[in-house]
Amino acid sequence: MAIIRNNKGEAVALAFGASELRERRRRKRPVEREHFEQVALFDWAAYHLKRLPELALLFAIPNGGKRSKAVAGKLKAEGVKSGVPDICLPVARGSYHGLYIELKAKGGKASTNQLVWLEKLRDQDYYACVCVGWESARNVIESYLAEKRLF
Repeated sequence: MAIIRNNKGEAVALAFGASELRERRRRKRPVEREHFEQVALFDWAAYHLKRLPELALLFAIPNGGKRSKAVAGKLKAEGVKSGVPDICLPVARGSYHGLYIELKAKGGKASTNQLVWLEKLRDQDYYACVCVGWESARNVIESYLAEKRLF
């Protein structure tokens, strides 16, 4: 196998087979756009703690990401479940027990499993939604916290 650069400057692996020449592009590491959106949201929350003290209870649920099979097996045994939303705010408002947000970067889409989780949480009287971008999540949180507590 040889590594060369094509006319666009991309790394290309040339593999020589029995009677053919195959070209495969090296995969670039995916940009963790959702990570940066979530970091921006938690930075905003930290900055606004005095104005909205309930934000001290806002936390992330580290369910996503690529893991080795061994680590994934351990986490599954500990109770980690696929599709659980990214963010939780365990503060009651209106008729809701708390808020769950599945945060997506622009162009991202919730999986079927994530949508099922959100629906099940709604069935239990939680406010649960998908937000695209940290600004959308911020707006949902501010609107949610503006509601009066009914219980």
